[in-house]
Amino acid sequence: SGLGWPRVRGMAKVLSAKWVIPVEPENTILEEHSVVIENDKIVEILPTAEANSKYASAEKWVGEDSVLMPGFVNSHTHSSMTLLRGLADDLSLMPWLTEHIWPAEGKFVDPTFVYEGAKMAMAEMLKGGTTMFSDMYFFPDAVGKAANEVGMRVMVGLITIGFPSAYAGKPDNSLVENATAYLQRGREVYKEMEPFRPLVSCAVAPHAPYSCGEDGLKLAKEMADDLKIPFHIHLQETPVEVDDWKKANNDERPVATLHRLGLVNDKLIAVHMTQATDDEIKILSDAGASVVHCPESNMKLASGTCRVADMLAAKINVGIGTDGCASNNDLDMFSEMRTAAFLGKLTAKSPEAIPAHQAIYMATMGSAKALGVHKTVGSLVPGKAADIQAVSLSGIESLPVYNCASHIVYCTGRSQ
Repeated sequence: SGLGWPRVRGMAKVLSAKWVIPVEPENTILEEHSVVIENDKIVEILPTAEANSKYASAEKWVGEDSVLMPGFVNSHTHSSMTLLRGLADDLSLMPWLTEHIWPAEGKFVDPTFVYEGAKMAMAEMLKGGTTMFSDMYFFPDAVGKAANEVGMRVMVGLITIGFPSAYAGKPDNSLVENATAYLQRGREVYKEMEPFRPLVSCAVAPHAPYSCGEDGLKLAKEMADDLKIPFHIHLQETPVEVDDWKKANNDERPVATLHRLGLVNDKLIAVHMTQATDDEIKILSDAGASVVHCPESNMKLASGTCRVADMLAAKINVGIGTDGCASNNDLDMFSEMRTAAFLGKLTAKSPEAIPAHQAIYMATMGSAKALGVHKTVGSLVPGKAADIQAVSLSGIESLPVYNCASHIVYCTGRSQ
Protein backbone atom coordinates (compact mmCIF):
# COMPACT_ATOMS: atom_id res chain seq x y z
CA SER A 1 0.00 0.00 0.00
CA GLY A 2 1.32 3.43 -0.80
CA LEU A 3 1.47 6.17 -3.41
CA GLY A 4 4.76 7.95 -2.89
CA TRP A 5 5.59 11.08 -4.84
CA PRO A 6 6.72 14.60 -3.97
CA ARG A 7 3.93 17.04 -3.17
CA VAL A 8 3.56 19.78 -5.74
CA ARG A 9 0.92 22.33 -4.81
CA GLY A 10 -1.63 23.13 -7.50
CA MET A 11 -0.63 20.25 -9.77
CA ALA A 12 -3.33 17.71 -10.59
CA LYS A 13 -2.49 14.02 -10.28
CA VAL A 14 -4.47 11.15 -11.72
CA LEU A 15 -4.51 7.78 -9.95
CA SER A 16 -5.89 5.04 -12.19
CA ALA A 17 -6.68 1.49 -11.19
CA LYS A 18 -8.57 -1.57 -12.32
CA TRP A 19 -10.93 -1.13 -9.37
CA VAL A 20 -11.94 1.72 -7.08
CA ILE A 21 -13.81 1.07 -3.83
CA PRO A 22 -15.00 4.55 -2.81
CA VAL A 23 -16.90 3.29 0.31
CA GLU A 24 -19.47 5.99 -0.41
CA PRO A 25 -21.82 5.06 -1.99
CA GLU A 26 -21.81 1.83 0.01
CA ASN A 27 -21.40 -1.57 -1.69
CA THR A 28 -19.86 0.06 -4.75
CA ILE A 29 -17.00 -1.11 -6.97
CA LEU A 30 -15.98 1.08 -9.91
CA GLU A 31 -14.02 -0.66 -12.68
CA GLU A 32 -11.36 1.10 -14.77
CA HIS A 33 -11.80 4.37 -12.92
CA SER A 34 -9.46 7.16 -11.82
CA VAL A 35 -9.23 9.42 -8.81
CA VAL A 36 -8.07 12.95 -9.55
CA ILE A 37 -6.38 14.86 -6.74
CA GLU A 38 -5.13 18.41 -6.45
CA ASN A 39 -3.69 20.21 -3.42
CA ASP A 40 -4.13 17.01 -1.39
CA LYS A 41 -7.88 16.95 -2.07
CA ILE A 42 -9.98 14.63 -4.21
CA VAL A 43 -11.27 16.60 -7.20
CA GLU A 44 -13.32 13.94 -8.98
CA ILE A 45 -13.68 10.23 -9.72
CA LEU A 46 -14.37 9.29 -13.30
CA PRO A 47 -13.75 6.57 -15.89
CA THR A 48 -10.06 6.30 -16.73
CA ALA A 49 -10.59 6.95 -20.44
CA GLU A 50 -12.25 10.27 -19.59
CA ALA A 51 -9.59 11.15 -17.03
CA ASN A 52 -6.77 10.58 -19.51
CA SER A 53 -8.44 12.91 -21.97
CA LYS A 54 -9.50 15.60 -19.50
CA TYR A 55 -6.21 15.60 -17.58
CA ALA A 56 -3.80 14.80 -20.42
CA SER A 57 -0.90 16.79 -18.96
CA ALA A 58 -1.37 15.70 -15.33
CA GLU A 59 1.05 13.44 -13.48
CA LYS A 60 -0.28 9.89 -13.58
CA TRP A 61 -0.05 6.74 -11.51
CA VAL A 62 -1.45 3.50 -12.96
CA GLY A 63 -2.20 0.35 -11.00
CA GLU A 64 -3.22 -2.20 -13.62
CA ASP A 65 -4.22 -4.89 -11.12
CA SER A 66 -4.76 -2.65 -8.12
CA VAL A 67 -7.59 -1.40 -5.96
CA LEU A 68 -7.79 2.24 -4.92
CA MET A 69 -9.65 2.75 -1.65
CA PRO A 70 -9.61 5.07 1.37
CA GLY A 71 -6.75 4.75 3.80
CA PHE A 72 -7.69 2.84 6.94
CA VAL A 73 -8.54 4.78 10.10
CA ASN A 74 -7.24 2.87 13.11
CA SER A 75 -9.71 4.20 15.65
CA HIS A 76 -8.02 2.91 18.80
CA THR A 77 -4.38 2.21 19.52
CA HIS A 78 -1.55 2.97 21.89
CA SER A 79 1.08 3.70 19.26
CA SER A 80 4.16 3.95 21.45
CA MET A 81 3.53 0.47 22.84
CA THR A 82 5.31 -0.81 19.73
CA LEU A 83 8.32 -0.68 22.06
CA LEU A 84 6.56 -3.14 24.40
CA ARG A 85 5.64 -5.61 21.66
CA GLY A 86 5.95 -9.15 23.00
CA LEU A 87 6.89 -8.03 26.51
CA ALA A 88 4.13 -10.07 28.17
CA ASP A 89 1.84 -12.51 26.38
CA ASP A 90 -0.73 -15.20 27.17
CA LEU A 91 -2.17 -13.40 30.19
CA SER A 92 -5.61 -12.06 31.10
CA LEU A 93 -6.12 -8.30 31.12
CA MET A 94 -5.58 -7.31 34.75
CA PRO A 95 -2.46 -9.47 35.47
CA TRP A 96 -1.10 -8.34 32.09
CA LEU A 97 -1.64 -4.69 33.03
CA THR A 98 -0.80 -4.64 36.72
CA GLU A 99 2.09 -7.13 36.82
CA HIS A 100 3.83 -6.37 33.52
CA ILE A 101 2.70 -3.40 31.42
CA TRP A 102 2.18 -0.73 34.09
CA PRO A 103 5.47 -1.56 35.90
CA ALA A 104 7.36 -1.43 32.58
CA GLU A 105 5.73 1.87 31.69
CA GLY A 106 6.61 3.28 35.10
CA LYS A 107 10.24 2.39 34.51
CA PHE A 108 10.73 3.36 30.86
CA VAL A 109 8.06 5.76 29.60
CA ASP A 110 9.18 9.34 29.02
CA PRO A 111 8.77 11.79 26.10
CA THR A 112 11.59 10.19 24.10
CA PHE A 113 10.15 6.70 24.55
CA VAL A 114 6.74 7.91 23.37
CA TYR A 115 8.12 9.92 20.44
CA GLU A 116 10.31 7.11 19.10
CA GLY A 117 7.67 4.46 19.69
CA ALA A 118 5.05 6.54 17.90
CA LYS A 119 7.29 7.07 14.87
CA MET A 120 7.94 3.34 14.69
CA ALA A 121 4.18 2.72 14.86
CA MET A 122 3.46 5.25 12.13
CA ALA A 123 5.93 3.57 9.79
CA GLU A 124 4.24 0.23 10.42
CA MET A 125 0.75 1.66 9.92
CA LEU A 126 1.58 3.57 6.75
CA LYS A 127 3.16 0.45 5.24
CA GLY A 128 -0.15 -1.30 5.85
CA GLY A 129 -2.49 1.29 4.36
CA THR A 130 -3.45 3.13 7.56
CA THR A 131 -3.50 6.90 7.08
CA MET A 132 -5.00 8.02 10.39
CA PHE A 133 -5.04 6.69 13.94
CA SER A 134 -6.61 7.56 17.28
CA ASP A 135 -4.10 7.31 20.10
CA MET A 136 -4.36 6.97 23.86
CA TYR A 137 -1.09 7.15 25.78
CA PHE A 138 1.13 9.17 28.07
CA PHE A 139 2.85 12.28 26.65
CA PRO A 140 0.33 12.81 23.83
CA ASP A 141 2.26 15.94 22.87
CA ALA A 142 5.16 13.71 21.77
CA VAL A 143 2.78 11.68 19.58
CA GLY A 144 1.37 14.85 18.04
CA LYS A 145 4.84 16.21 17.35
CA ALA A 146 5.90 12.95 15.71
CA ALA A 147 2.75 12.79 13.58
CA ASN A 148 3.22 16.37 12.41
CA GLU A 149 6.79 15.59 11.37
CA VAL A 150 5.73 12.41 9.55
CA GLY A 151 2.69 14.08 7.97
CA MET A 152 0.25 11.48 9.28
CA ARG A 153 -3.22 12.27 10.56
CA VAL A 154 -3.84 11.51 14.25
CA MET A 155 -6.32 12.16 17.04
CA VAL A 156 -4.24 12.24 20.21
CA GLY A 157 -5.96 11.25 23.40
CA LEU A 158 -5.46 13.60 26.33
CA ILE A 159 -5.12 10.73 28.76
CA THR A 160 -6.59 10.78 32.25
CA ILE A 161 -5.94 8.12 34.87
CA GLY A 162 -5.98 7.93 38.65
CA PHE A 163 -2.42 6.86 39.29
CA PRO A 164 0.82 8.82 38.85
CA SER A 165 3.27 8.53 35.97
CA ALA A 166 6.21 10.47 34.59
CA TYR A 167 3.63 12.43 32.60
CA ALA A 168 1.39 13.63 35.45
CA GLY A 169 0.29 12.97 39.00
CA LYS A 170 2.07 12.22 42.28
CA PRO A 171 2.34 9.03 44.38
CA ASP A 172 0.76 10.68 47.44
CA ASN A 173 -2.19 12.10 45.49
CA SER A 174 -5.69 10.71 45.65
CA LEU A 175 -7.27 9.29 42.50
CA VAL A 176 -9.17 12.55 41.93
CA GLU A 177 -6.07 14.67 42.50
CA ASN A 178 -4.16 12.62 39.96
CA ALA A 179 -7.03 12.77 37.45
CA THR A 180 -7.08 16.53 37.88
CA ALA A 181 -3.33 16.74 37.26
CA TYR A 182 -3.67 14.73 34.05
CA LEU A 183 -6.47 16.95 32.80
CA GLN A 184 -4.45 20.08 33.54
CA ARG A 185 -1.60 18.65 31.46
CA GLY A 186 -4.15 17.74 28.81
CA ARG A 187 -5.31 21.33 28.51
CA GLU A 188 -1.69 22.40 28.03
CA VAL A 189 -1.19 19.77 25.33
CA TYR A 190 -4.41 20.83 23.61
CA LYS A 191 -2.99 24.34 23.23
CA GLU A 192 0.40 23.00 22.15
CA MET A 193 -1.23 21.05 19.32
CA GLU A 194 -2.91 24.13 17.80
CA PRO A 195 -0.13 24.75 15.22
CA PHE A 196 -0.46 21.14 14.02
CA ARG A 197 -4.20 21.24 13.30
CA PRO A 198 -6.02 19.90 11.32
CA LEU A 199 -3.46 17.09 10.90
CA VAL A 200 -3.39 16.60 14.67
CA SER A 201 -6.69 16.72 16.58
CA CYS A 202 -7.51 15.88 20.20
CA ALA A 203 -9.92 13.87 22.32
CA VAL A 204 -10.30 13.67 26.09
CA ALA A 205 -9.20 10.13 26.92
CA PRO A 206 -9.92 8.80 30.41
CA HIS A 207 -8.37 5.34 30.53
CA ALA A 208 -11.42 3.50 31.93
CA PRO A 209 -14.11 3.91 34.61
CA TYR A 210 -12.23 1.65 37.04
CA SER A 211 -8.97 3.60 36.70
CA CYS A 212 -10.55 7.07 36.90
CA GLY A 213 -13.49 6.64 39.25
CA GLU A 214 -16.76 8.51 38.95
CA ASP A 215 -15.23 11.80 40.07
CA GLY A 216 -12.49 11.47 37.46
CA LEU A 217 -15.10 10.82 34.77
CA LYS A 218 -17.02 13.94 35.84
CA LEU A 219 -13.87 16.06 35.54
CA ALA A 220 -13.09 14.56 32.13
CA LYS A 221 -16.64 15.34 30.99
CA GLU A 222 -16.23 18.99 32.00
CA MET A 223 -13.10 19.24 29.86
CA ALA A 224 -14.64 17.46 26.87
CA ASP A 225 -17.71 19.71 27.05
CA ASP A 226 -15.58 22.83 27.40
CA LEU A 227 -13.29 22.01 24.46
CA LYS A 228 -16.08 20.38 22.41
CA ILE A 229 -13.94 17.34 21.59
CA PRO A 230 -14.64 13.57 21.64
CA PHE A 231 -14.59 11.39 24.76
CA HIS A 232 -12.41 8.31 24.13
CA ILE A 233 -12.54 5.54 26.78
CA HIS A 234 -12.04 1.79 27.31
CA LEU A 235 -15.51 0.59 28.30
CA GLN A 236 -16.76 -2.79 29.51
CA GLU A 237 -13.74 -4.60 28.11
CA THR A 238 -13.99 -7.65 30.42
CA PRO A 239 -16.60 -9.31 32.65
CA VAL A 240 -14.35 -8.81 35.69
CA GLU A 241 -14.26 -5.06 35.05
CA VAL A 242 -18.07 -4.93 34.94
CA ASP A 243 -18.53 -7.11 38.03
CA ASP A 244 -16.00 -5.13 40.08
CA TRP A 245 -17.62 -1.83 39.10
CA LYS A 246 -21.06 -3.13 40.05
CA LYS A 247 -19.83 -4.26 43.47
CA ALA A 248 -18.35 -0.83 44.16
CA ASN A 249 -21.23 1.18 42.69
CA ASN A 250 -24.52 -0.17 44.04
CA ASP A 251 -24.93 -2.76 41.27
CA GLU A 252 -24.65 -0.11 38.54
CA ARG A 253 -22.87 -1.16 35.35
CA PRO A 254 -20.22 1.13 33.74
CA VAL A 255 -22.44 2.10 30.79
CA ALA A 256 -25.22 3.03 33.20
CA THR A 257 -22.79 5.21 35.16
CA LEU A 258 -21.66 7.02 32.02
CA HIS A 259 -25.29 7.41 30.96
CA ARG A 260 -26.24 8.89 34.34
CA LEU A 261 -23.32 11.33 34.08
CA GLY A 262 -24.41 12.51 30.64
CA LEU A 263 -21.43 10.94 28.89
CA VAL A 264 -23.33 8.68 26.51
CA ASN A 265 -23.78 10.94 23.49
CA ASP A 266 -22.54 11.39 19.93
CA LYS A 267 -19.07 12.36 21.21
CA LEU A 268 -18.55 9.03 23.00
CA ILE A 269 -15.95 6.65 21.54
CA ALA A 270 -16.62 3.45 23.50
CA VAL A 271 -13.71 1.08 22.98
CA HIS A 272 -14.14 -2.71 23.25
CA MET A 273 -17.69 -3.06 24.66
CA THR A 274 -17.40 -6.85 24.82
CA GLN A 275 -19.96 -6.99 27.64
CA ALA A 276 -22.95 -5.21 26.07
CA THR A 277 -26.51 -6.06 27.07
CA ASP A 278 -29.57 -5.45 24.88
CA ASP A 279 -30.50 -2.43 27.01
CA GLU A 280 -27.00 -0.99 26.67
CA ILE A 281 -27.06 -1.43 22.90
CA LYS A 282 -30.29 0.56 22.83
CA ILE A 283 -28.82 3.29 25.08
CA LEU A 284 -25.77 3.65 22.81
CA SER A 285 -27.93 3.64 19.68
CA ASP A 286 -30.39 6.23 20.97
CA ALA A 287 -27.52 8.51 21.95
CA GLY A 288 -25.65 8.27 18.64
CA ALA A 289 -22.52 6.94 20.38
CA SER A 290 -19.84 4.98 18.51
CA VAL A 291 -18.20 1.68 19.43
CA VAL A 292 -14.65 0.75 18.43
CA HIS A 293 -14.16 -2.97 17.93
CA CYS A 294 -10.67 -4.40 18.66
CA PRO A 295 -11.22 -8.10 17.91
CA GLU A 296 -7.65 -9.39 17.96
CA SER A 297 -6.78 -7.81 21.30
CA ASN A 298 -10.09 -9.06 22.74
CA MET A 299 -9.35 -12.57 21.51
CA LYS A 300 -5.70 -12.58 22.66
CA LEU A 301 -6.66 -11.41 26.16
CA ALA A 302 -9.83 -13.57 26.14
CA SER A 303 -11.73 -10.47 27.21
CA GLY A 304 -14.96 -11.33 25.45
CA THR A 305 -16.65 -10.73 22.11
CA CYS A 306 -18.31 -7.56 20.92
CA ARG A 307 -21.82 -8.05 19.53
CA VAL A 308 -21.01 -6.18 16.36
CA ALA A 309 -23.84 -7.55 14.21
CA ASP A 310 -26.42 -6.64 16.87
CA MET A 311 -24.92 -3.17 17.21
CA LEU A 312 -24.99 -2.58 13.47
CA ALA A 313 -28.60 -3.80 13.34
CA ALA A 314 -29.37 -1.22 16.04
CA LYS A 315 -27.78 1.50 13.84
CA ILE A 316 -24.77 2.00 16.12
CA ASN A 317 -21.73 3.26 14.26
CA VAL A 318 -18.87 0.77 14.67
CA GLY A 319 -15.23 1.38 13.85
CA ILE A 320 -12.20 -0.89 14.02
CA GLY A 321 -9.01 -0.47 16.04
CA THR A 322 -5.93 -2.61 16.55
CA ASP A 323 -5.36 -1.68 20.20
CA GLY A 324 -1.66 -1.53 21.08
CA CYS A 325 1.18 -3.78 19.96
CA ALA A 326 1.55 -5.20 23.46
CA SER A 327 -1.85 -6.90 23.22
CA ASN A 328 -2.26 -7.69 19.52
CA ASN A 329 0.79 -7.76 18.65
CA ASP A 330 0.72 -5.65 15.46
CA LEU A 331 -0.94 -2.62 13.88
CA ASP A 332 -2.27 -4.47 10.83
CA MET A 333 -5.70 -3.18 9.85
CA PHE A 334 -6.06 -5.77 7.05
CA SER A 335 -5.74 -8.53 9.62
CA GLU A 336 -8.01 -6.67 12.07
CA MET A 337 -10.68 -6.16 9.43
CA ARG A 338 -10.62 -9.83 8.43
CA THR A 339 -10.79 -10.94 12.06
CA ALA A 340 -13.67 -8.54 12.71
CA ALA A 341 -15.60 -10.09 9.82
CA PHE A 342 -14.91 -13.69 10.87
CA LEU A 343 -15.51 -13.13 14.58
CA GLY A 344 -18.64 -11.12 13.80
CA LYS A 345 -20.06 -14.05 11.86
CA LEU A 346 -19.17 -16.50 14.64
CA THR A 347 -20.63 -14.31 17.39
CA ALA A 348 -23.85 -13.75 15.44
CA LYS A 349 -23.93 -17.42 14.40
CA SER A 350 -24.56 -16.28 10.85
CA PRO A 351 -22.23 -16.33 7.82
CA GLU A 352 -24.23 -13.41 6.45
CA ALA A 353 -23.16 -11.11 9.30
CA ILE A 354 -20.44 -8.52 8.58
CA PRO A 355 -20.15 -8.99 4.78
CA ALA A 356 -16.99 -7.75 3.04
CA HIS A 357 -18.24 -4.27 2.18
CA GLN A 358 -19.42 -3.78 5.77
CA ALA A 359 -16.00 -4.75 7.12
CA ILE A 360 -14.31 -2.26 4.77
CA TYR A 361 -16.77 0.43 5.84
CA MET A 362 -16.01 -0.20 9.52
CA ALA A 363 -12.25 0.10 8.93
CA THR A 364 -12.63 3.36 7.01
CA MET A 365 -15.84 5.39 7.24
CA GLY A 366 -17.06 3.76 10.47
CA SER A 367 -13.80 4.62 12.21
CA ALA A 368 -13.82 8.13 10.73
CA LYS A 369 -17.36 8.70 12.02
CA ALA A 370 -16.35 7.48 15.47
CA LEU A 371 -13.64 10.15 15.57
CA GLY A 372 -15.88 12.82 14.07
CA VAL A 373 -13.66 13.27 10.99
CA HIS A 374 -15.95 11.62 8.43
CA LYS A 375 -16.39 14.86 6.52
CA THR A 376 -12.64 14.89 5.86
CA VAL A 377 -11.59 11.25 5.49
CA GLY A 378 -13.04 7.72 5.36
CA SER A 379 -14.28 7.60 1.77
CA LEU A 380 -13.26 8.68 -1.71
CA VAL A 381 -15.55 11.61 -2.35
CA PRO A 382 -14.77 14.90 -4.12
CA GLY A 383 -13.77 17.53 -1.59
CA LYS A 384 -12.35 15.06 0.93
CA ALA A 385 -8.67 14.70 1.77
CA ALA A 386 -6.70 12.47 -0.58
CA ASP A 387 -5.94 9.87 2.11
CA ILE A 388 -5.80 6.96 -0.33
CA GLN A 389 -4.20 3.53 -0.43
CA ALA A 390 -3.46 1.33 -3.42
CA VAL A 391 -3.63 -2.44 -2.96
CA SER A 392 -2.12 -4.79 -5.52
CA LEU A 393 -4.09 -7.91 -6.42
CA SER A 394 -1.58 -9.06 -9.06
CA GLY A 395 0.08 -11.80 -7.00
CA ILE A 396 -0.70 -15.50 -7.12
CA GLU A 397 -2.30 -15.28 -3.67
CA SER A 398 -4.99 -12.97 -5.11
CA LEU A 399 -5.91 -14.86 -8.27
CA PRO A 400 -8.46 -15.14 -9.72
CA VAL A 401 -10.36 -11.98 -8.79
CA TYR A 402 -14.12 -12.46 -8.87
CA ASN A 403 -14.88 -9.73 -6.34
CA CYS A 404 -12.17 -7.31 -5.27
CA ALA A 405 -13.99 -6.26 -2.07
CA SER A 406 -14.11 -9.89 -0.98
CA HIS A 407 -10.39 -10.21 -1.70
CA ILE A 408 -9.54 -7.06 0.27
CA VAL A 409 -11.17 -8.51 3.39
CA TYR A 410 -10.62 -12.24 3.11
CA CYS A 411 -7.27 -12.83 1.37
CA THR A 412 -5.22 -9.65 1.29
CA GLY A 413 -2.22 -8.83 3.46
CA ARG A 414 -0.65 -5.51 4.34
CA SER A 415 2.43 -6.29 2.21
CA GLN A 416 0.26 -5.91 -0.90
